Amino acid sequence: MTVEDYQAGQVLLIDKPLNWTSFQVVNKLRWEIRQAFNIKKIKVGHAGTLDPLATGLLVICTGKMTKQIDTFQGQIKEYTGTIVLGSTTPSFDLETEINERFPTEHISKGLIHETTKQFIGEIDQFPPVFSALKKDGKRLYEYARAGEAVEVKSRKITIKDFEITKIDANLVDFRVVCSKGTYIRSLANDFGKALHSGGHLTVLRRTKIGDFNVNKALSIEQFIAALPKRVE
Repeated sequence: MTVEDYQAGQVLLIDKPLNWTSFQVVNKLRWEIRQAFNIKKIKVGHAGTLDPLATGLLVICTGKMTKQIDTFQGQIKEYTGTIVLGSTTPSFDLETEINERFPTEHISKGLIHETTKQFIGEIDQFPPVFSALKKDGKRLYEYARAGEAVEVKSRKITIKDFEITKIDANLVDFRVVCSKGTYIRSLANDFGKALHSGGHLTVLRRTKIGDFNVNKALSIEQFIAALPKRVE
């Protein structure tokens, strides 16, 4: 692709690696495009944040296609991952340490499959306090990390599919198809509660956004390798 292509607008599918923020991916790609074509500015943005501990599909828009970001953000998303039953963390994932443990002896495979039905359709979900949502000008995670209590309001979300793909003792693999604004970490926490136990997320991968599939995505290294050598 030429610099004109990127400026006119491209939709790039990137497979976000573990421990990268979505912002870091955008910054890296912007810098690499600028270096490759020796330009000072290029618009680059992403259509939907992924947590640092998640991997998978990031839809990256360049140039004039950044105007379409809101459209892409509103599309249905698919995730796969793993929930550990029997314990919780304040962040609902591995960002924080386990803070409480619960019994799991009463949980059968049948109960796990049956309980997913409670979450299908439009439901009320409370976002994690360890999230980037803002309240009174501050990110919720800023309050959480400072140990300050903060009231989080629930929001309406829609879960179209919640499929259990594997159960290995307390490890539950799943596939979820959901609306914009769904926190899979909150789903893991709520699922543990619904089983009269606890649960937290240990693996998360976004596989689809609308018609975009992570199978068609490039790693950051593959994207950089496909760029032309710097033009002096």
